[in-house]
Amino acid sequence: MAIDTVGFIGLGNMGGRMTRCIVAGGVKVLGFDMDETAADRFGATRASSASEIMEQADIVFLSLPDSTVIEKVVEGEGGLLDNVRPGQIVADMSTASAASTRGIAAKFAEKGAFYVDAGISGGAVAAEKAALTLMVGGDAGAIARLEPVFALIAKKVILMGESGAGHTAKLLNNFLNAVSLSATAEVMVAGKKAGLDLHRLLEVLNASSGVNFATLNRFPKIVDGDYLEGGLTSKLMTKDVLLYCDLLHELGVSSLNASGPMASFGLATALGYGDVISNRVVDAIGDISGKVRLHEKD
Repeated sequence: MAIDTVGFIGLGNMGGRMTRCIVAGGVKVLGFDMDETAADRFGATRASSASEIMEQADIVFLSLPDSTVIEKVVEGEGGLLDNVRPGQIVADMSTASAASTRGIAAKFAEKGAFYVDAGISGGAVAAEKAALTLMVGGDAGAIARLEPVFALIAKKVILMGESGAGHTAKLLNNFLNAVSLSATAEVMVAGKKAGLDLHRLLEVLNASSGVNFATLNRFPKIVDGDYLEGGLTSKLMTKDVLLYCDLLHELGVSSLNASGPMASFGLATALGYGDVISNRVVDAIGDISGKVRLHEKD
């Protein structure tokens, strides 16, 4: 199914990169962000408001910070629900509360429209390369209509089930990401203080049972001074862990391992790293461990 135009609301670190990939695939993007320069930077046609996008695009994507913002954009006066048309699809690429997502989807359904949750994984690097993994929940027919655009931003699309299933999977994945990043940061600071060669330490970890996404993809760059700037911040990582805890409370599952990443990314925020990439958590741990840095660069 050919798609000529889509709307995109939220052109930040991830939304902007996805927009650029969609435009590169030959689809016009009508974009809206509070930063009025964002649409131009990422190749989109600037819209004056979210309501203008709803009027002109049959498929609209969201990439917003959290459920509080999403609910305001969707349910606020003059928001998406006030302007939605029967058959229209809104695909939420944010990391959000599954319970909130299900509630919004029900309201869209009452108006004959569709709200699909499509959690994303892979970070800024994968977004740049159109190599994201999508975990998707919602109406199967609506998801099928989204496939031509998904193909422009993702290398893997996994259908998780009904509304909320995509965002649930995203929260579970993000929690493991938070654990592995914060724990690996701690280990790497310890390795530095112990006098180990950090490249060799990573070689050991990546050939052993401690291997994880952070050891494979983050720290080989970080030990040479490249923090891979532009991805998920420590403040947003903390938000995701809190959403995970809320989910587990809702499910009646004990959350026994959340204290580690909560402490680590909370520390990073307290020390001034909250608005930069969450990989900087290693510097926060280094700061309170004797001003340790993994590399010799400033």
